[in-house]
Amino acid sequence: MPTESTEERKLAAIMFTDMVGYSALAQRDDKVALELLEEHRRLLREIFPRFHGTEIKTIGDAFLVEFASALEAAQCAIEIQRALAKRKTDVAADRHIAVKIGIHIGDVVHRDGDVYGDGVNIASRIEQLAGAGGICVSMDVERQIRNALEARFEKFGTADLKNIKLPMDLFRIVLPWEKGAEPSAARASKKSPVLVPVAVLVILALLAGWWFMQRSNKNQQPAATHAVPAAPANAPDQKSVAVLPFVNLSDDKGSEYFSDGVSEELLTVLQKIPGMHVAARTSAFSFKGKNATAQEIGQKLGVAYLVDGSVRKSGDAVRIAARLARADSGQELWSENFTRKLKDVFAVQSELAETIVAQVRGQLTGGAAGSADKEKIQAEVQAAEKGGTKNVQAHELYLQGRFYENRHSDKSAREALSAYQHAVELDPRFARAWAGVARTHTWIAGFATEGGQKTFDAHLASARDAIARALAIEPDLPDALYARAWIETNFDFNWSAATQTVSKAMALAPADPNVLIAAANLETALGNTDRAIEIYRKAVELDPVNAQSRSFLAFGLANTKRFAEARAEYARVIELSSSAPWAHAGLGLAYLLQNKFEEAATEAQADAGEWARLLIVSCARWAEKRVPESDAALNELIKNESELAAFQIAQAYAFRGDKDKAFEWLERARRQRDPGLGDLLKDPLLENLHSDPRWNAFLRTMGLADDQLKTSGR
Repeated sequence: MPTESTEERKLAAIMFTDMVGYSALAQRDDKVALELLEEHRRLLREIFPRFHGTEIKTIGDAFLVEFASALEAAQCAIEIQRALAKRKTDVAADRHIAVKIGIHIGDVVHRDGDVYGDGVNIASRIEQLAGAGGICVSMDVERQIRNALEARFEKFGTADLKNIKLPMDLFRIVLPWEKGAEPSAARASKKSPVLVPVAVLVILALLAGWWFMQRSNKNQQPAATHAVPAAPANAPDQKSVAVLPFVNLSDDKGSEYFSDGVSEELLTVLQKIPGMHVAARTSAFSFKGKNATAQEIGQKLGVAYLVDGSVRKSGDAVRIAARLARADSGQELWSENFTRKLKDVFAVQSELAETIVAQVRGQLTGGAAGSADKEKIQAEVQAAEKGGTKNVQAHELYLQGRFYENRHSDKSAREALSAYQHAVELDPRFARAWAGVARTHTWIAGFATEGGQKTFDAHLASARDAIARALAIEPDLPDALYARAWIETNFDFNWSAATQTVSKAMALAPADPNVLIAAANLETALGNTDRAIEIYRKAVELDPVNAQSRSFLAFGLANTKRFAEARAEYARVIELSSSAPWAHAGLGLAYLLQNKFEEAATEAQADAGEWARLLIVSCARWAEKRVPESDAALNELIKNESELAAFQIAQAYAFRGDKDKAFEWLERARRQRDPGLGDLLKDPLLENLHSDPRWNAFLRTMGLADDQLKTSGR
């Protein structure tokens, strides 16, 4: 006869923990994943009883634990994160363990050895927002422990949790060892309120360092953009803001494109407000999924304010929670929830953009928006939407294309191209997607060698066609003008046309890092290296984690013999994306120019681009008088890459002092439209050619003779 089920209802604190990245690790190396999973379980199970926690169950890499009080649950969570943070310093990076923790206190039901109820459901939803190494708690928990816990709370804002009827205020616990955590002395003495602002000023005064920056053309490949930027040296402009990626709380995790789109729409519109500095998308989105404090984000992006929030789509409805907060303290200045029918997601985005722009402008300029301001804001939003689409699937594909394009590798460029092409198939009037098609075709033509001259010509022709389509739809689209300027500078060598295109793009989007890169590339081609470096620095300032401009600048620094800076930047390129062509070879070039030939060859051997690797190895071995090895590398370069690496072959011969062959290959590079010629005037590997009469003659064929440049209008 079956035993009758017993049920007990009580108030309890519920803690959910989840091991971050376990599924991905298991796919890569299931043996290591299982080892770390077991170690994670042992470590946490040692800690639970110390705070009177009762393990209810284990769900894969997650724990459900019950506590009699919210304080004990929070203390246990902090101890777990403390132990894992300490462990992190003692083991290799590939064996780090990170967990995220959510805590809520509420009514629960014990039945047959398990626990049910809203208290459990809410804790599980809160945990998802905590981030790696973080602790997220409900307002009920925060209210009970705020004066008893030796830690500071930072408000998340209001979140709409899946399957929970009412929106909830959430908080993260700022852990004592985190940057931005409040010193205990400041917490203990409320009689000295001046201590807090003084501490903030001291911290701001101590912030140091710009990340140095980089340069590359075909020789100098931009790297992927996943690292978090270093902090700017000065206090941020008070009219500066970053729009962080909104958290996707929808049941369908594939809806993340929509939450990203909300963030991107706001960012694009805010960039158009006169006098406002807005962190670029690449930098702001680099914090996605990271457990960074408001202070860290503000310092690293150089902004005074943060906009963040969450998005939940369910059926034909969408709920968006958004807030504006101070970056130096995390203090919330404004928050609001928007619930709308999802008949047109883009109408929802426009409404949200207009509302938040009005709020941000009011906070930063001191005053509510009047009717005239509202009309102006509406016009700004409409202007920001130019070149876009109303097709949800096309927009999702566009966002996917942007994601892959920013990785700056051969494989990711082709993935981006596929996404962009699918987007324009769904909406042939999607100008921004056409610009994406153009940019990726241009990238492949400039950096990939697979397929030879025929494939190169096809990509270049497709890029021109996509640019024409984009500009026919939206003549003032900076993304398309950027692609056109790139072709005019690096493939057509049409300096006059490039000057006009860059000037127009700069007038339309003076704070667009890509437009600045196009302008700097043109200055490099025309021999104005110092001016190019200045512009690259501006691009990096606007978008600290856009490694493309850093990579470009590194080559300029090497050319001007600032080797320490160049080496440091190339090392960062490798850290950002070791698979990007010219990442290792760029560092090898810096060593080569310093006569550190063995270091140059060793570093270049790891480069993903065969043409880059063979060039530096050939030059380094020649300088070491290891002629057979140098010949072998050069012969391999000629055999495998002659159709699309003529400029690199010319560089190798010029470095050897074989001027006849160097000029022969330079002419071939000109006929093949080799983008390496964009560095012709100041390229250090070509210096042996400068005294030869054929040098000036070749410059004239390129339109780069002194008298030609003087009459070009620059």
